[in-house]
Amino acid sequence: MNKTLMKTTLGAVCLTLSVAAWAEKASIKKPGQSIYKDWRLISVSHRLENKTLRAILGNDTAIEAARADKTKPWPDGTVLAKVVWKERAHPNWPQAVVPGDFAAAEAMIKDSKKYAATGGWGFAHWVNNKLEMHDAETSAKCFACHTPMKDNDYVYTFDALQ
Repeated sequence: MNKTLMKTTLGAVCLTLSVAAWAEKASIKKPGQSIYKDWRLISVSHRLENKTLRAILGNDTAIEAARADKTKPWPDGTVLAKVVWKERAHPNWPQAVVPGDFAAAEAMIKDSKKYAATGGWGFAHWVNNKLEMHDAETSAKCFACHTPMKDNDYVYTFDALQ
């Protein structure tokens, strides 16, 4: 197995375990009219290992950086929201994978000074309409999963705006 594939696989496994651990601690409840709902799409992902679909949204700072191709590093003030659904087959087109049950709403917040210990990123999730930062232990686990992406400012997302 080549080194890049091994790092990517390890990162995906770590991220999956972190999300699973968080989900066990919190009741997964779809946020109401959260602020991220007005943000714009940066990218999407389909996680094969846990059968989820993700919309990666960005606040204005993230959108401006993505459009200008200034994401290495992302600027301080960037917030990336990951809205996650379980996958399901489209009821009238079984070949299509579409969002099913809501699974989580997570975030990465860029502040290079405040979150220096985790590559400049704070990790969080939404509970109802409130963004709650992860504690140090959970953030360290999130960051460990993101370390294979150091050369991409610890972000797995490929910008679809370019």
